[in-house]
Amino acid sequence: MPDAAAMHVTYYDTAMALIEIGSLRLLTDPLFDPAGTVFEHGPVRLEKRSPRAIDPAALGRIDAVLLSHEQHGDNLDHGGRAFLARVPRVLTTHDSASRLGPNARGLAEWEEVVLTGPDGDTLTVTAAPAQHGPDGTQAATGPVTGFVLTGGPLDLPVYISGDTVPFAGTDAVAARFAPVGLALLHLGHVALDPLPGMHFSLDAAEAIELAQALHARTVVPLHFDGWAHFAEPVEAARAAFAASPIAARVHWLARGERGTFAP
Repeated sequence: MPDAAAMHVTYYDTAMALIEIGSLRLLTDPLFDPAGTVFEHGPVRLEKRSPRAIDPAALGRIDAVLLSHEQHGDNLDHGGRAFLARVPRVLTTHDSASRLGPNARGLAEWEEVVLTGPDGDTLTVTAAPAQHGPDGTQAATGPVTGFVLTGGPLDLPVYISGDTVPFAGTDAVAARFAPVGLALLHLGHVALDPLPGMHFSLDAAEAIELAQALHARTVVPLHFDGWAHFAEPVEAARAAFAASPIAARVHWLARGERGTFAP
């Protein structure tokens, strides 16, 4: 039986995590390709360095995938794309949904969807604004989304940032939903050779500031290593969080580790 008094998060790889709330099992940004897989996005080359964390068959039932975006291989790889066909529902951007199967639904910013678990319990998923790079790069990076989970057994919202940098939209998420119970933040401080001096995801300092704005009870970092284009070493990110005012609220999960948190 699901534990209504607890929420579970299992970290696997990059931004892929299994979130269990009530009887609902939600997976973010699925990745199943081996180390050495390369994605060529025009002049941008993405090389995977982390091994596959789990066989997709071992995940068991997944009620929905929350997909930040499908246009980049470090958020949806070849194996992840094949896996989507086995899932009853995929929530993502309108742009990504247009290139996926009939089970994919695109959400506009702030649009809500209610998910129902096998035991009849429900959660509301809200599409949260996200921007995958500095102002002016949106046409190159494409639309992305974050998610906020509310309702059901949750006494505070759960925020999943998606690949984003700090911008007016993340300020709006904090203004609308703070305090949040759990913030899953995409780190890595992505840097791309064709665009020197620009970054396309949070670094630790930015994530700390966002977590403070969210008044997050717990922070779980995601998207912090495993790819050649992640510019901030995980050791530096860990040190920054450890020295920050929110150090006691940060919970790093090892690959395959299942954390238990208050809902």
